[in-house]
Amino acid sequence: MTALDIIIMAAGKGTRMKSRTPKVLQRLAGRPLLQHVLDQAASLRARRVVVITGHGATEVEANCAQGTGAGAQFDLQCVRQEPQLGTGHAVQQAVPRLAGDGTVVVLSGDVPLTQAATLRALVEASNGGRLALLTVQLPDPTGYGRIVRAADGTVQRIVEQKDASEAQRAIGEIYSGIMAVPARLLGPWLARLTNDNAQGEYYLTDIVAMAVADGVPVVAHRITDALQVAGVNSPVQLAELERAHQMRQAVALMEQGVRLADPARFDVRDDAKTGARAALVCAQDVEIDVGCIFSGRVEIGEGAQIGAYCCIANASIAAGAVIQPFTHIDGEKQGASVGQGAQVGPFARLRPGAQLGREVHIGNFVEVKNSQLADGAKANHLAYLGDATVGERVNYGAGSITANYDGANKHRTVIEADVHVGSNCVLVAPVTIGAGGTVGGGSTITKDTPPGSLSVARGKQMSIANWKRPLKQAR
Repeated sequence: MTALDIIIMAAGKGTRMKSRTPKVLQRLAGRPLLQHVLDQAASLRARRVVVITGHGATEVEANCAQGTGAGAQFDLQCVRQEPQLGTGHAVQQAVPRLAGDGTVVVLSGDVPLTQAATLRALVEASNGGRLALLTVQLPDPTGYGRIVRAADGTVQRIVEQKDASEAQRAIGEIYSGIMAVPARLLGPWLARLTNDNAQGEYYLTDIVAMAVADGVPVVAHRITDALQVAGVNSPVQLAELERAHQMRQAVALMEQGVRLADPARFDVRDDAKTGARAALVCAQDVEIDVGCIFSGRVEIGEGAQIGAYCCIANASIAAGAVIQPFTHIDGEKQGASVGQGAQVGPFARLRPGAQLGREVHIGNFVEVKNSQLADGAKANHLAYLGDATVGERVNYGAGSITANYDGANKHRTVIEADVHVGSNCVLVAPVTIGAGGTVGGGSTITKDTPPGSLSVARGKQMSIANWKRPLKQAR
């Protein structure tokens, strides 16, 4: 494949979005639209990417640098279009940053779902010497530039909506805003652009007629999948694109054997906190109820069940595990894991570093952070386990907590195998509860306990006869 340079149009204000956030930074599947387009550039193994900024330029340029990082395989540059005088004027700003060889691919920063195979086919259609346009047939082409063909079917030009005649507006084949053009031809064509049109702007699409006049073949790579070229101009369009994108992910999972209670109430997103890319990997016979959100990389084993309205991010859930409704699991960068046959929830929370073994039970309103629970351990109600190592078959009582923070440092609690911790206990770390031991309810444990012992640490109960409660003072 010829050397590729990518131009991404990202200067528009996006007035119809009615947002202080630039349009190309609006999020789809948890990620800015522009980052989806940068991924497209990466999939093409571009040599250089030039992002044309304008409205919110500082914010957009910062996002570009943040989203690509040092690991990017292409040279990323930004140029500003000020003032904004049309698409042709925008590309004129980028030309000085491009090499004269190879092929230039023009992408739109608000068209996030174009597939890599489609773009590769477009570049192949250009073949180093032709102007290739990505087109699609739409039932309602309103607002798009129309592809005007000659009687023999060859592309003659593109007519923008506001400049089109009634006959031209009836054309259903539209230009997507994406093209591939030989770099050696692009500069001279751009230099010949004028703004003699209804908008008073310099249209990039005018180079099509120039190519025809110069005897350069113009080809259209026409696709039938309108979602790949769908742009975003309003919150309504963004929401529609989100649902269409999520539905495609849902269908792909169902075709692999996943059972979704309602594909329309299902989301897979990038993780905004860690930057982890969306990846939901499911084995066969996984069941997912309505309203669940998966962020970052999530792996779910065979036959696992995910209850309604769970939020699961950066975690692995083993085969046969049951995640009850309204559970929140977020492994962030450390990850979180749920063992085979374990049960979690409802209303449970697993934080980074939570590692649950086989057949572990984590019940309602239980929080686990940076703790490992061995096979068969149980914390069924209203409890907190932070910075703890919990042995096999431990039963951890309702209302009990590990006091892991002394105001300056975190400390670890070790609860050895077969321990029973009563209700409303405080285990003040660092502390070890010996194997087979029992901690009496309501105890505050500050010292290590011997194996097999009963440990009780609480004030002596007192009863005062005939005690009267205080009365409110009359006003």
